[in-house]
Amino acid sequence: SVLLDLDGTIVDSQPGIFASCSAALRALGHDPSGLDVRRVIGPPLEDVMQALLQARGDDRVDEAVAAYRRHYGESGLLQIELYPGMEQALHDMRRAGLRIYLATSKREIFARRIVEHLELARYFDGIYGSVHGGKLDHKPDLLAHILSEQDLLASHAVMVGDRRHDIVGAHSVNMRGLGVLWGYGSRDELVTAGADHLVELTADLAHTVLSMLDR
Repeated sequence: SVLLDLDGTIVDSQPGIFASCSAALRALGHDPSGLDVRRVIGPPLEDVMQALLQARGDDRVDEAVAAYRRHYGESGLLQIELYPGMEQALHDMRRAGLRIYLATSKREIFARRIVEHLELARYFDGIYGSVHGGKLDHKPDLLAHILSEQDLLASHAVMVGDRRHDIVGAHSVNMRGLGVLWGYGSRDELVTAGADHLVELTADLAHTVLSMLDR
């Protein structure tokens, strides 16, 4: 089985996330000019908002999260672009017989809309993300939930993502973590997190995943 992150792994979602972060800051009375969201894409939204607000001396995280999700649900989530070669990679992994699951810190309802909008739903055996109440916000909890619900063996699965959270989350549940280098995390970040392997091109993703699972 292969579990895939969404933002920075399957899609470039920076434009929509930037727009929704800006809208959230404006809703709380802050000027979003100079905002750099690339470095904060990946962690749970509450952590992102806390980081952005902390720099502005504000602690209204819940209000910022609500404002973000309001804007994101209305328009931000479809300001995305599928990484070139990613659909072919999904096709190749499916053709090779892998079970494929989406594992994102994004709200599951938003993730489903994105996958359906991109017409990728046929490749996935399950779509998982954060849910109301916050119990699956963090990757270790999310991955443990997927393994349990789908009755997957961690030793027969690989987590694919572009940030340290994906790698650390994978290792926390005894899965291997594959870091992709076309997303938002740097090579140094992924190496420091202990990525079991790195892949530079989407064209090499399916082969790399299959090689890791054959070991």
